[in-house]
Amino acid sequence: MNQNPTAPLAGVTVVALEQAVSAPMCTRTLADFGARVIKVENPKGGDFARDYDDVVNGMAAHFVWVNRGKESVTLDLKSQDGIDLLHRLLDGADVLVSNLAPGATARLGLSPDDLAQRHPDLIATSIDGFGAGGPLSHKRAYDLLVQAESGVCAVTGRPGEPAKPGPPVADVTSGLYAALSIMALLYSRKGGAGPAPAVSISLFDTMTEMMGYHLTYARHSGSDQEPLGMSSPAVAPYGAYATGDGQTVVLGTTNDREWQRFAREILLRADLADDPRFRTNSERVRNRAVLDAEIGAWCARHDLAFIQKTADAAAIGNSRYNLASEVLEHPQLAARGRWREIDTPNGAIPALLPPPVIDGFDPPMGAVPGLGEHTDRVLADAGLSRNEIAELRARGALGPVRPGGPE
Repeated sequence: MNQNPTAPLAGVTVVALEQAVSAPMCTRTLADFGARVIKVENPKGGDFARDYDDVVNGMAAHFVWVNRGKESVTLDLKSQDGIDLLHRLLDGADVLVSNLAPGATARLGLSPDDLAQRHPDLIATSIDGFGAGGPLSHKRAYDLLVQAESGVCAVTGRPGEPAKPGPPVADVTSGLYAALSIMALLYSRKGGAGPAPAVSISLFDTMTEMMGYHLTYARHSGSDQEPLGMSSPAVAPYGAYATGDGQTVVLGTTNDREWQRFAREILLRADLADDPRFRTNSERVRNRAVLDAEIGAWCARHDLAFIQKTADAAAIGNSRYNLASEVLEHPQLAARGRWREIDTPNGAIPALLPPPVIDGFDPPMGAVPGLGEHTDRVLADAGLSRNEIAELRARGALGPVRPGGPE
């Protein structure tokens, strides 16, 4: 696989035993920085996210989103041959990332202690639901389940109507924390430090970290804040308002000075600026309903363009509420060249560049792999001959022949 030798993670090899979103997001992030990622999949279907839907030229949207730039190898890890081949790949790897079901890696002989004995320099990184040592540690944990358990759903939506945030935030943030941990350990080992420590990330720990403000508030106030839809319990005014031309504008302030500009320069309401009910943010939060009614009435008399132009002139934060289909054509993405084409087994598709913009480095934006597409090539790189690969395939340790094998 062609790699950029000047990429930040050039020369780093990652083996992934992954499925769904959290670990694939971690390894895709590493691939975006130039690491080689070898995705080990079950020959019988592979990562189950491949089959979530078929909207992307017959492929699943989740899968193509978090699996570009990887090499897919199919190994039957229920066979000794498959396990032996996995260890052969790990012999040449720097990192192992896994998010299998509770207890699965231990049953495969891949516990932290096992790996420390056989692959002492390997950064073994596992992502699970609830972390080890607690009463929920044995449970399966999907994004929604952890968001509910950690209180995220209770602060999303509206009173009496809890909601899950649309993006899989537990999966994504856990994957990013895992990638950050791996990069930190890769950096710390530059000086030839001793055996690599194991890393574990739990979705529950990540989400309780994301709940930091709400947990701190609840502990010290003795009360739970109610969700406010497209608003914030901490700040006012801060929310969405219908415009006179049938759109939705989002307006926000973060301090008392901004509120004074909002009232005097946008609403042209010195009476609101001087009203003691709105003097401080705490008072505005307590009187949010009255304040929102005034702002809502003003927004209803003006169109979106006028509101945003007026807010910009007053240096007040504002945005337009967009649907996902509208973001596809967003002028900010177009003007900054944020879309690229990537290859897939079913043709080229558009994909967004990763968020970091690094001078002098173009993210590789590699192809989305077909199931087992790189099995033969990766095993050949690991030193196996054609005959050995064919024999292992005949014994059922590998999936069927795919394009991309050694010539």
